Amino acid sequence: MQFSKRLQSLQANVFADMDRAKSLAMAAGKDIIDLSLGSSDLPAAPHVIDAIAHSLQDTSTHGYLLFHATAAFRQAAATWYTERFGIQVDPQTEVLPLIGSQEGTAHLPLAILNPGDFALLLDPGYPSHAGGVYLASGQIYPMPLTAENNFLPVLEDIPAPVLSQARMMVLSYPHNPTTAIAPLSFFQQAVAFCQQHDLVLVHDFPYVDLVFSSEASSEENYQLPITNYQSIAPSILQADPDKSVSIEFFTLSKSYNMGGFRIGYAIGNAKLIRALRQVKAAVDFNQYRGILTGAIAALTGDQIGVQQTVATFKQRRDAFIGALHRIGWQVPTPAATMYVWAQLPAPWQQNSVEFCTRLVAATGVAASPGAGFGKSGEGYVRFALVHDPDILATAVERMSVFLQSN
Repeated sequence: MQFSKRLQSLQANVFADMDRAKSLAMAAGKDIIDLSLGSSDLPAAPHVIDAIAHSLQDTSTHGYLLFHATAAFRQAAATWYTERFGIQVDPQTEVLPLIGSQEGTAHLPLAILNPGDFALLLDPGYPSHAGGVYLASGQIYPMPLTAENNFLPVLEDIPAPVLSQARMMVLSYPHNPTTAIAPLSFFQQAVAFCQQHDLVLVHDFPYVDLVFSSEASSEENYQLPITNYQSIAPSILQADPDKSVSIEFFTLSKSYNMGGFRIGYAIGNAKLIRALRQVKAAVDFNQYRGILTGAIAALTGDQIGVQQTVATFKQRRDAFIGALHRIGWQVPTPAATMYVWAQLPAPWQQNSVEFCTRLVAATGVAASPGAGFGKSGEGYVRFALVHDPDILATAVERMSVFLQSN
């Protein structure tokens, strides 16, 4: 039996190796504290669950859902976006529902790239972005991210021969895994660069809400900037309000803790939305109507659940960073996301995979090796703050013993 050559690029997966390492540690009797996956442990809001549950009893929701029947969701997404960022959006032509934003970012290269075309990706970056390019038989040019440049790519360093074959650039800020935030001025530079070189500019924006202000120390005094057009984490369309080259991807997995429901959406250039819709038409019939109803309730309803989520992750961040500092592991305090991006201490600075493999085997603490996010991620490890502070403190205690003995 023969398979497509494109599968060869998908075979090497550090995270699959880590999953095996976790399984071996569990089989050996280790108590696993899994900080390797960015899957929120927090619940969706009650009014969201109620909306979905009510839909389940309505048998008219049980059939296929065609595009025209997603109009209410597209309107809710457009309204949310305009209220948040001040950019007008046409729900008919500039919004597309997705079965999770990852589905959209993985399918979009099929609509843009011909075999051999280049996509410009962040390195380190979210692995699914590379997977979509490989599925489209494209080539990847990694744009290195360094702490010295605030984990922003240097666009001027991209070679001219690569640019001549490039068709798209993929950004994602607040950034997974580095937790960096891109200022609007960088987005303006990126838009101008993509306009100059005829590139599609893709922005994956899952952590739009998971941004921490220095004053927000509790749920009670945290104020979500729902209508703050000068958001700490800007939208790419604020730099490209005419949507000339840009498309942005959103998910309800992080802000609304709906990861298992697989619901997201794209907003942007109407031609790009139409092209992605064409690809999707060959693959799926959209999300279940009841989940879209729950998503509408999330976007249009009380936002206190989002505020609580942000406050919870900030509390966990502060607890985890404080514990790391107490054992002598100096790590910058992230301003956004649900992660901590930590430079590994000696002697592990060039072998993040071995560090994570041995750590979980010895202590049961699972983390993501930086090398899994790209060559420039080597020397780092990513921790996902998906447990309560007391469990995070236990994880750090175990790591302290491990570091002292290795």
